[in-house]
Amino acid sequence: MSVLREVRRALPHESLIYVADSGHAPYGEKPAAAIQQRAETLIEFFLAQGVKAVVVACNTVTGLSIAHLREHFREANLPIVAIEPAVKPAAQQTRSGVVGVLATRMTVQSPGLARLVSTHGQGVHMLLQACPGWVERVEQGQLDGPDTEAAVTAFVQPLLAQGADTLVLGCTHYPFLLDTLRRVAGPAVQIIDPAAAVARELVRRLRERDLLALASVQAPTRFWTSGDVAQAQRVMGTLWNEPVGHVAPLPAPYA
Repeated sequence: MSVLREVRRALPHESLIYVADSGHAPYGEKPAAAIQQRAETLIEFFLAQGVKAVVVACNTVTGLSIAHLREHFREANLPIVAIEPAVKPAAQQTRSGVVGVLATRMTVQSPGLARLVSTHGQGVHMLLQACPGWVERVEQGQLDGPDTEAAVTAFVQPLLAQGADTLVLGCTHYPFLLDTLRRVAGPAVQIIDPAAAVARELVRRLRERDLLALASVQAPTRFWTSGDVAQAQRVMGTLWNEPVGHVAPLPAPYA
């Protein structure tokens, strides 16, 4: 939803479809084959809804499967825009030469992140930090409080102790912990969230294909979940900062 917020801000006239795959979260602790299969299933759902583009708003899926997904759905002629950790801007902006990348375990181990670090991290010390438990906290709406601060501190403080002055949010759940992250890291540490860059790339891709909506009114955003609907309704409302309206259960065979 952190990416969805930026897409909605950039494209107010587009009708957006969002799936919270909470019934299969967290991805970051699952086998790569299971994550890839899940991504294929969700894109099939989007295609059944008649979408004109797909955003992969998950760093783990990008790191493990984006090349496969683009090839798998090549005949659909569907723009697939993916998020990835902002390693390049972090390497350009760090003053100390030390960057911390906060991500799930599978993203940390993914070939996609290894490629980014190899390509853009030359001359910079990249500290790759898995943060087990953070996704679950966001999924439960536990965005603040002593326990959440302790969980954030446990993984951020060692990076700061090694001189990190820049932190990359390598999971789309983590921007919802931003207030806690800023409090733990302090004002001298910059924190980079790539969600806005994803929205800009989506705008570019749609404009390139002459697919931008031209309506002058706010278009709807529709929500589905593979998890508990009541829980999704509550947490989505918290993360979206306004009521999300109806949240539908993801239908078979996509659930």
